[in-house]
Amino acid sequence: MPAPPLWSSDEIARAVGGVATAEFFARGVTFDSREVGPGDLFVALSGEATDGHRFLDQAFAQGAAGALVSRDEARASVRVADTFAALEDLGRAARARTEARIIGVTGSVGKTSAKEALFACLDRGVPGEAHRSVKSYNNHTGVPLSLARMPAAARYGVFEMGMNHPGELAHLTTLVRPHVAIVTAIAPAHTEFFPDESAIADAKGEIFAGLEPGGVAIIPYDSPHRDRLIAAATPYAGRIVTFGTDRNADVRPLETMRVPTGGTFVTAKLPGSELSFTIAQPGAHWVSNALAVLAAVEAVGADLGLAGLALAEMGGLQGRGARFIAKLLGGEALVIDESYNANPASMAATLAVLAHEPGRHVALLGEMRELGEKSADYHAALAEPILAANVEAALLVGEAMAPLATALEGRVDFVHVRDTAAALDHLAMIAPGDAVLVKGSNGVGLARVVASLAGGKI
Repeated sequence: MPAPPLWSSDEIARAVGGVATAEFFARGVTFDSREVGPGDLFVALSGEATDGHRFLDQAFAQGAAGALVSRDEARASVRVADTFAALEDLGRAARARTEARIIGVTGSVGKTSAKEALFACLDRGVPGEAHRSVKSYNNHTGVPLSLARMPAAARYGVFEMGMNHPGELAHLTTLVRPHVAIVTAIAPAHTEFFPDESAIADAKGEIFAGLEPGGVAIIPYDSPHRDRLIAAATPYAGRIVTFGTDRNADVRPLETMRVPTGGTFVTAKLPGSELSFTIAQPGAHWVSNALAVLAAVEAVGADLGLAGLALAEMGGLQGRGARFIAKLLGGEALVIDESYNANPASMAATLAVLAHEPGRHVALLGEMRELGEKSADYHAALAEPILAANVEAALLVGEAMAPLATALEGRVDFVHVRDTAAALDHLAMIAPGDAVLVKGSNGVGLARVVASLAGGKI
């Protein structure tokens, strides 16, 4: 039996205060004309770079059921004064009509991985009845879009919320109105826009202001900013749950053991139970993610046993830990794809994962962006985790990597290039039997390197 429509034109018009030109039923929502599929509502957003109204013909040609517009449109549509405001209103309406338990996730690192793990854990118990943000739709347009896509009958909703300026999360959390709010970690990220890490912690702590009455705040106990986050949560949370490796954390590992496949076996203590499970993904950062995820699973009353099974089955995410074998002349190499994003904490965490892999260790590292006046220091400091991971060859991409190149001089064989196009000319440095980590800020474009390696083009 097909799923019911997500929205009718009348429901959309009521939610956004618009006028429908014709009756239609939407089965999906998107503002990217390239993603429009049959039955979708296309939201024609107008921005500085482009205007979605230019792509209406394309959207309808691809099967859009209707459009949300701010100008005259003869085809099936809902006319409003401002399509961005209308998208937010549609998100609010989706949140208002659902009885789902809602979880909001933020943090300097790990938020997308935690969001995907949470979805896997919840979906394992009620297949098809859990909803989450897709990709990294975590900003001022992505969050309302993700809300607007949530079916009315969903049992759970998991929403990632990001920010790079103070005040952004304060607004997004009022749209999501979570029953449970998680901060995964506080680390140097977007420091170009913040004076110090305490300011980052304050901005992340804004998520708690949107908690529903009696909601649960989940906070990293091991963070030096723990007390600051607890102070931010206290006025809004009915309960605060901490997670971490410290014995005083509410959710903590009693035992951890690396398994032959590279993951970790964990016995965890939670406020209401103990659970033994295996995390498929390698690395101490994944243990931390899993503890936060299980705290949220218990907080919403979902099945912890099934959540443990989901964590054991969960594969790596594209750009965030996915692994594949690259075919080379004369053999193969393991590639760890962490190309989507990077900051000092995530660089150190993934280099620590590389350290455990057999074979020669090769690091293809792109510059870390939005680090402000301390960027040179942060890049130079990567030398220590690189050396600790026994990296024998490195390819450094981007002008901001110059301080790291200086720090590695005479200690590691490396090549420093200006951009990804130049990096593609140096992939012959990878040899059969190597373990290769590819990581950098998304804007560097190392996904092109990953694609080249996956296509056997070296």
